[in-house]
Amino acid sequence: MSARKQIRKPSTGLGDTIQKVTQATGIEKLVKFVAGEDCGCEERKQKLNALFRYKEPSCLTEEEYAYLTTFFEENPEQLTKEQTKQISLIWNRVFQTKKFYKPCTCNPRAWVELITDLKQVYDTYAQ
Repeated sequence: MSARKQIRKPSTGLGDTIQKVTQATGIEKLVKFVAGEDCGCEERKQKLNALFRYKEPSCLTEEEYAYLTTFFEENPEQLTKEQTKQISLIWNRVFQTKKFYKPCTCNPRAWVELITDLKQVYDTYAQ
């Protein structure tokens, strides 16, 4: 199977991403030409993947799923402070980060992004 027809799997970490870039730009072929077939690229890729692993979203808890079900059914045009707090808490736990610490409606675009991310996770449960 040619390299162009291969189905690419998603990168699991930085090493996979760097490998894709070096393959696409031809750098990988040049390095293998100069350094030989065993240039250490695979070992570096594995180390970078281990050090800089991309996080996959955590599963929703039953309570979070129930809350989001109600939230998406109501489809509010404006968020209350309680909704911003709950959305922020769920998003931070699911995506293992602390992007928003305080409930705030000062940046509506940011909330649209959070809700869109959560909707994508939520929709996987319907499949």
